[in-house]
Amino acid sequence: MYAIVEIAGQQFKVAKDQKVYVHRLPEAEGSKVTFDNVMLIEDKGNVTIGAPAIEGAGVTAKILGHLKGDKVIVFKKKRRKGYKKKNGHRQYLTEIQIEGISASGVKKAAAKKEAPKAEAKEESKDLSSMTVAELKALAKEKGISGYTSLKKAELIEALSK
Repeated sequence: MYAIVEIAGQQFKVAKDQKVYVHRLPEAEGSKVTFDNVMLIEDKGNVTIGAPAIEGAGVTAKILGHLKGDKVIVFKKKRRKGYKKKNGHRQYLTEIQIEGISASGVKKAAAKKEAPKAEAKEESKDLSSMTVAELKALAKEKGISGYTSLKKAELIEALSK
């Protein structure tokens, strides 16, 4: 059984007990993570393809450690001009071990919803600490006409109404 799953913006073909190096994940070492963006699952000849992802499918993995990849040298040169530029890069990686692949029963991670009413109250209190450009952008969002010629104090007064 294998699956094609998107992890940290890249797609990987994974199987149970496989170790994979992926771009750095924010979770701590030893923690378990679930990836719910599964594009394809193959199980004993049965292939399930998602459009774009399979609903309810998931891949669970354990984070083994955080490390840095091999150094890559970037060298640029223009002949007969005396131009040489040498840079190096080491990618931050996370080593994970795939613990299981499930075709159904995995809940999607709930998207964090912020209360827009709470933000509106905070904005009215902090209008004086905002820049003129931010105030003008806020006035444009609220549909206030003639905001471009207003000064900071006038913008604050118009937005607080």
